[in-house]
Amino acid sequence: MGAGGIPHHCLEALNENYALSIHGVGLSIGSACGLNEKHLARFRDLVYRYQPLLVSEHLAWCRDSAFYYNDLLPLPLNAEVLNLVSDHLRQIQDMLGRKMLVENPSTYLSFAHSCMQEPDFLLELVHRTGCGLLLDVNNVFVSACNLGFSAAEYLAHIPARVVGEVHLAGHSIVPLVEGEAAQLRIDDHGSEVCEEVWRLFADWLSSQDEISHLHTLIEWDTRVPEFDVLLDQARIAEELIACV
Repeated sequence: MGAGGIPHHCLEALNENYALSIHGVGLSIGSACGLNEKHLARFRDLVYRYQPLLVSEHLAWCRDSAFYYNDLLPLPLNAEVLNLVSDHLRQIQDMLGRKMLVENPSTYLSFAHSCMQEPDFLLELVHRTGCGLLLDVNNVFVSACNLGFSAAEYLAHIPARVVGEVHLAGHSIVPLVEGEAAQLRIDDHGSEVCEEVWRLFADWLSSQDEISHLHTLIEWDTRVPEFDVLLDQARIAEELIACV
């Protein structure tokens, strides 16, 4: 989010031929200490500069009054947090003068203070703020496996009309305790999209009435493969969309 240099040179060249999707990782829309005004102003300047097709952030927090944490930390899903995140989203959207997309997180534990299901929480955010959703199908699958709920039932509650972008990615599986069968799935964006996630994506697409507005991204930012592998993953997504 600086003023110049190689990143802006590359973005300017890309923006001549392609619409951009700007994906935030530091707005910390769930922080109890409020939004960082300086960070938000830099984010606004970036959005104004490139006029991207889509702007998005995560349902998460990453800062308190003293520190930024290099992670997207989870939130309890309840009325208090819903009010907090709604207020922050309104503030961000007012400053940007446009709609934001909110991404569902990957989850590794549940909170005792949660009293809402994640799809209901996200849809209420849409209702209260006019935001849209960035649906990460891999995150749904990872969370479902880790917490023991049905990924298909989760997706059945998300209508495509509120979704602006879909993310697909790979994840890793690690044992919770060495030598035992219990496993944890980690959203690390370091491998091909697994068959279960492709199936969930295809089934969700086939259940929707209108998907022509959707944009889909293959996320792969660790253990990055040859470019042809990335293109093959993108082609699978294109083929599934074309079949609907």
